[in-house]
Amino acid sequence: MHKLICALVAGMFVTLAQAEPAAGSCEAQAVSKDGKPLAGAAKDAFLKKCRADKGEGDAGSCEAKALSKDGKPLAGAAKDAFIKKCQSDAAGNSANAACESKAVSKSGKPLAGAAKDKSVQKCLREGA
Repeated sequence: MHKLICALVAGMFVTLAQAEPAAGSCEAQAVSKDGKPLAGAAKDAFLKKCRADKGEGDAGSCEAKALSKDGKPLAGAAKDAFIKKCQSDAAGNSANAACESKAVSKSGKPLAGAAKDKSVQKCLREGA
């Protein structure tokens, strides 16, 4: 019994040691051009983009949001459907944001109103 407990504890340490570098990879890359660590909003924005690029943040954040109306965690098919919709919405939002950043006039100024809407719709149809 003692050997089993020791093996389980050792296995947990190994698992945690392997998981830490993967989670810290974005954290380790969060440095400015001059090599100083980012802080505040700049760090938050960098980490959000880094995790989105690596696909790390979506599943975890959708998993955390998978709650029923009374605040209890969803389970089974309801949870799977919620996570699938949440991830597709997140992917759509990132595509929409990319198209909005491309919505500029010939002179380089950002578009507004109906012109911006048309530009974003065209961009989304073309596949960002």
